[in-house]
Parts: sequence; structure tokens; C-alpha cells
Amino acid sequence: MGVSDLGTLKFTSIEGRDIERQVGEAVIESSGEKATRIVVYADERDAQVLGVDSLEGLGLEVDPTSKRLKKVESLIAY
Repeated sequence: MGVSDLGTLKFTSIEGRDIERQVGEAVIESSGEKATRIVVYADERDAQVLGVDSLEGLGLEVDPTSKRLKKVESLIAY
């Protein structure tokens, strides 16, 4: 899959569970956009989500009306 292992981190899942998961660095692609991001290896019982960090890194956002991904007009500088 082309993921570089980075070790294990502790998380609170979106269901509120405290968990430890392996993490890595990967190049992700969606809607024709690519970005390097930290990814979390999920267990079978974990929810599958594409996080806000990944969406922002790809320059994408969810359109609240159509519920589809769309390109952002400009990136946020933190």
C-alpha cells in the first residue's frame, strides 16, 4: 500500500472509546487531488472515516447541500 510505519499512538474514537492504533505516513488521493498524510490503521470494528485533516490536505470540503466533496476556493493558513 506504500505506507511508511511511524509507530503506535493513543486515540479517542468517534464512538468515545480509548484505543491504541498503529499509524503511518501515506500519499492519499481523492477527486483527482493528492497529499501526504498521517494515516491510522483501523481494526475491523472501527468506523471508517476520512478525517478533516485529510480533506484539508487534499484541498477538499463537503458541500452541505449536495453532501459531495468539492474543491475549496482557498486553503486556510494556520
